[in-house]
Amino acid sequence: MPEAAQPAHVPSILLIGASRGLGYAMAAEFLKRGWHVMGTVRGGRTLLHDLADAHPGQVEIETLDITRPEQIRALRERLAGRTFDALFVNAGTTNPDPTQTIGEVSTEDFVNLMITNALSPMRVVETLCDLVDAAGLIGVMSSGQGSIADNESGQREVYRGSKSALNQFMRSFAARRAEPPRAMVLMAPGWVRTDLGGPEGRLSVEESVPGVVDVLLAKRGRPGLEFLDYRGRTVRW
Repeated sequence: MPEAAQPAHVPSILLIGASRGLGYAMAAEFLKRGWHVMGTVRGGRTLLHDLADAHPGQVEIETLDITRPEQIRALRERLAGRTFDALFVNAGTTNPDPTQTIGEVSTEDFVNLMITNALSPMRVVETLCDLVDAAGLIGVMSSGQGSIADNESGQREVYRGSKSALNQFMRSFAARRAEPPRAMVLMAPGWVRTDLGGPEGRLSVEESVPGVVDVLLAKRGRPGLEFLDYRGRTVRW
């Protein structure tokens, strides 16, 4: 008798921060493209729960506050033995008054922003990276405002600085793990109309996210760290 056909591999992504905004839209887009999605939320009922209810067996939800190291470690323990084709960390906030200059921001707001935007995403990457298949992708949501070379207007200074710090930390991570080479990406999604981006953003979520996912899928087969935008263009460091 002929051997039974092996089931086709369904690629999977561990998407950190998928309850709303760009993270939720990415979860929905990966699902549309046939991926299995495990997304994290901080707690409570979210849009991701609605997505999971509509697609049973295709979406899993874990609870995680990335600013709590013990929760990152607990998630790693819960996922022992699992392997993902991609890990993507979507995290970002801004200070209460983004118009403040670096000399005006309070120490508390500065520290909170750096912990959320730079330190915590890298703790996630460091802790969960070994769950990603060797041929898979490790990605982090950055911002074009994290580019030092492209900063010709100032503004949103603390947010810019936190994303520049994230880029530098990710570059150090990639340098330490250069062998064997892996696909890694810092993603600039464009200025999107979300709670974070505000109503004046140039792009809708629908204009940004499909491009983001296109770029991530294309990057999977291209080892090394790149800083890319949602159209696949290189962003200057």
